[in-house]
Amino acid sequence: MRTTCVIAAALAVSGAAFAQSEVSILEPTPPPVAGRLLTPFHVQQRIVAPAKLTNSPRLTSLIRAGNLYLTAQDVIALVLENNLDIAVQRYGPYLAREVVRRTEGGGFLRAVDTALIAPPASVSTAGVSTNANGLSAGTGIGSTGAIVTQIGPTPPNLDPQISARFQIGHLTTPETNTLLAGTSALTDSYRQFQVSYSQQFLTGTAGTLTFSGRRDYYNGNTWQINPFLSGYLDLTVTQNLLQGFGRAVNDRDIRVARNNVKWAELQLKLQVATTVAAALDLYYYLVSFNDAVRIKQQALETAQQLLDDNKKRAAIGALPEIEVTRAAAQVSSSEEDLLIAQTNVAQQEVILKNMLSRTGVADKTLEAVHIVPLDHIVIPPATAVRPEQDLIMEALAGRPEIEQNKINVENQKILLKGTKNNLLPSLQGFAEVTNNGLAGPASAIYDNCCGAPYPFFIGGNSSVLAQLFRRNFPNYSVGLSLNIPFRNRQAQADFVTDELQLSQQQLQLQRAGNQVRVDVKTALIGLQQARSRYESAAAARTLAEQSLSAEQKRFQSGVSTVELVIQAQKDLATASDAEVQAMANYSHAQITFDLAMGRTLDVNHISMADAEKGLVERPSTIPEGVGR
Repeated sequence: MRTTCVIAAALAVSGAAFAQSEVSILEPTPPPVAGRLLTPFHVQQRIVAPAKLTNSPRLTSLIRAGNLYLTAQDVIALVLENNLDIAVQRYGPYLAREVVRRTEGGGFLRAVDTALIAPPASVSTAGVSTNANGLSAGTGIGSTGAIVTQIGPTPPNLDPQISARFQIGHLTTPETNTLLAGTSALTDSYRQFQVSYSQQFLTGTAGTLTFSGRRDYYNGNTWQINPFLSGYLDLTVTQNLLQGFGRAVNDRDIRVARNNVKWAELQLKLQVATTVAAALDLYYYLVSFNDAVRIKQQALETAQQLLDDNKKRAAIGALPEIEVTRAAAQVSSSEEDLLIAQTNVAQQEVILKNMLSRTGVADKTLEAVHIVPLDHIVIPPATAVRPEQDLIMEALAGRPEIEQNKINVENQKILLKGTKNNLLPSLQGFAEVTNNGLAGPASAIYDNCCGAPYPFFIGGNSSVLAQLFRRNFPNYSVGLSLNIPFRNRQAQADFVTDELQLSQQQLQLQRAGNQVRVDVKTALIGLQQARSRYESAAAARTLAEQSLSAEQKRFQSGVSTVELVIQAQKDLATASDAEVQAMANYSHAQITFDLAMGRTLDVNHISMADAEKGLVERPSTIPEGVGR
């Protein structure tokens, strides 16, 4: 009952902690002063808060009158608070820290890395990754959740251990020489207690201190002291001299585990940057889709107006009926274009809702609302471009993937020390010191066969302890133990394997650097091309507007035809579409360029502290009057 109450209270506290951080681990209450001496030896239960499956209040606050009003900054805030890809990756650093805790106790490495989760693509760019650099994050040690088989000397168990044993018994031994034993059936009633403390160290040293006490009572009459008390205090120390010697070998798992914490934090940063970039891509493509709907709606209205005018002229005989048919066909074509544009908007809304919510479209309230983007795509004025080499150096310093690959190389070098050390023979030095003690009362049934008892041994437990600490009866031993495996093929294969993997990691680091250079160059070219295409599209749309206006005036004057007016309408719709698409492509190119440069978080004013907590302190940017 008490345990249930403790867990319930812990979960209540951890639930309250979600206001500060999504992932939380409740530490046990410090024991009272009297219990602190035993704290290192008992199990400290820590409770992990349950996964958060509900959306942040921000999402509901942005729904007004059946619409979800969003700015780009609100999209970023909702992604940081609700996106499941980031939420999954958010556990990575916590898992890595627990592996550090495990290795600091002497345990093997445990791989808990989470692969980078690819975000969804826009409806118009299905199958094209937002992360245009194509560079995946470096791999961790082993596969997710697996225990890595230890290669090289086994790391020492750094958590001290205490053990105790108590035993009582009764032994009966038949005797053929009754003169010596004093009986034909010698019995021994005994009690024995033993306690030991053992500790291992990163230097390859191990020590065990053991105390043992025993009480024996025999039924024979030839024992001068009966019952007699015996005990010993034993200290054993061993030291690895070749294999398993030194901190560099024995703490390698700890250093790798600590490096993997940095790796997991970089993986979270990379997931945040990639996911935010994808969300902004989806948002600005939705803006362009809404603009496309507006353009298609205007084209339909223009086509409908032409149809109505043609019907009136045909009714008075000023225009042949075939022109009415042609105008009606244009109306049908415009209606189809509008339907396709509206479908793109609906599909894009579904994808974006799923990114901004933990429940996705399973939430009926969210499923029913329409997203209303409040921002528009703005093409900034052209500015001077920094030299490519400067941009590349900035990207090499800012991209998390580069640092992850460097960590992988460093980890491989650390682990290589262990496999190299495993090639050495096993040479162990050992020393043992034992102090013995013996005491007891004079036997009441002693037959005085061997003279009076020696007074030094007459006594009780205090006499035994005094002999132990005075070291009246010491034992000493020192020695060496050597084990040389012939051929040693396993260790040789492990060493060569790790050297090959180190070469692989170095090549992957080189490849990552080369890929960054390619990413920056291609992203810069893409951004420049996107600007040129936008400027061309904007100029073409202006000319199409002028052409349509001129053609409509000529038609009103009777010097043009319906076919030319319809063609001018089509040209304007096409040019307007191209301009909207060019603006969307420019926003995509800018987002891709920022991602390639490793500056997505800085450009969008994203704090990793907010990302790690899953809580953005910044309030919504939607004006109060919108949607009311």
